[in-house]
Amino acid sequence: MKNRLFGTDGVRGVIGSELNPLFVSKLAVAIGTFFSEGARVLVGADYRPGNEALKRIVEGSLAYTGLKVYDAGFLPTPALQYVVKTQGFDGGVMITASHNPPEYSGVKVIGPTGIEVDRDEERIIEEIFWSEKYRFVNWKNAPDRIERFPDAIDIYVNGVVEKVDVAKIASRNFKVLVDPANNVGALTTPKLLKKLGVKPIVVNGNLDSHPARLPEPIPENLVDTAKLVKLYGCDIGVAHDGDADRAMIIDDEGRVQWGDRTAPLLARHLVVNRGEHGKVYTGVSSSTIIEDLLRPLGVEVVWLKVGSVDIAHAMRRGGDALCGFEENGGFMYPKHQFVRDGAMTTALFLELLAVENKKASELFNELPRLHVLKTKYKMPRETALKIIELVKEEFKGERMITIDGVKVINPDYWVLVRPSGTEPLLRVMIEAKSEELAKQILERVEKYIRGVMNL
Repeated sequence: MKNRLFGTDGVRGVIGSELNPLFVSKLAVAIGTFFSEGARVLVGADYRPGNEALKRIVEGSLAYTGLKVYDAGFLPTPALQYVVKTQGFDGGVMITASHNPPEYSGVKVIGPTGIEVDRDEERIIEEIFWSEKYRFVNWKNAPDRIERFPDAIDIYVNGVVEKVDVAKIASRNFKVLVDPANNVGALTTPKLLKKLGVKPIVVNGNLDSHPARLPEPIPENLVDTAKLVKLYGCDIGVAHDGDADRAMIIDDEGRVQWGDRTAPLLARHLVVNRGEHGKVYTGVSSSTIIEDLLRPLGVEVVWLKVGSVDIAHAMRRGGDALCGFEENGGFMYPKHQFVRDGAMTTALFLELLAVENKKASELFNELPRLHVLKTKYKMPRETALKIIELVKEEFKGERMITIDGVKVINPDYWVLVRPSGTEPLLRVMIEAKSEELAKQILERVEKYIRGVMNL
């Protein structure tokens, strides 16, 4: 981890301290030097404190490395990624901290495919940053201006609309509650729904750098939103994170559904109702429900390290993906783009409801109900790795996936024990057929945690 700037998804930090103008300008110059001179790069931002100023710092710094810089303004990350991919840009830079609290921002670097640059490319940028081997233009080639690119949102929304059966969706007269967390999803998802013939009801829909709810769309942050879905008689609710690449579905009974419950339904829809084929790519933190639901359809699940960037690149390399997803609400539909896309997820789920003529609650009730335990323990990475080896021995004989920590899979439960990629933590996730069994599995793991840490 020495000299690493990039985390699981981009470079992030607290605005004004970690992410200050000096650091950001140096990072942007390193990014500009990474791209070839003359490359066309699109820059955008979500709506966080200081992001407009950060965007200008980034744009100016990129321009002085000899890039042709275009300003897309405020928009979701998947909108910028879609435009980069489809409009001939050589790359993009997105100013966002996704689901992090409002005091954070960050920088994502997008390649020409619309996917964030891969891990090897991140290290090249980091090497430029630390070595300060920058490229600058001379005064004769200094940039005259930054070009505006005002059509990004319309290009993106129309791209989503083209991928689904609009007539089928419109025929159902759906009503959808949208919660974009006072951020850029407010600029796209309501517009998309109207084009699909759906009535949107928007809450937390003003661009506000001090949002009414925290940006991460998890059940504890969506209590009031979930109540409104049922109160207003909506068919579903959709809650985004700050940059709207994630979409958590709230069913008509007001239940917030995790992404690894939504994704199996969407994957089955792609196979059964749309006649599509391929493998499903997901991180080891996702539920094994996906295997149980898709095995009868002959669909293989590819388990990967946690992180949307790695999943996206794996799908693109494989060339055989039906879809990809994360349990946090990130769903990836390669026929649209390889990255997480909250608006595309919403459109596909509405198409599913329209085609099967069922309520969202009925579809989710068809999935098995498992008891979930998620916890974490503060410790150095070296200690976490020792515990993981002991857990492997404890559960020997069971099916294991060891690509990221260890995931033990049994017909009655699964347990994942893995070190955090960004913090000195050991994370433990369990799903079991009963609460009692989940607690028993956790005790089998915790005895090693207590032993190694002398607790």
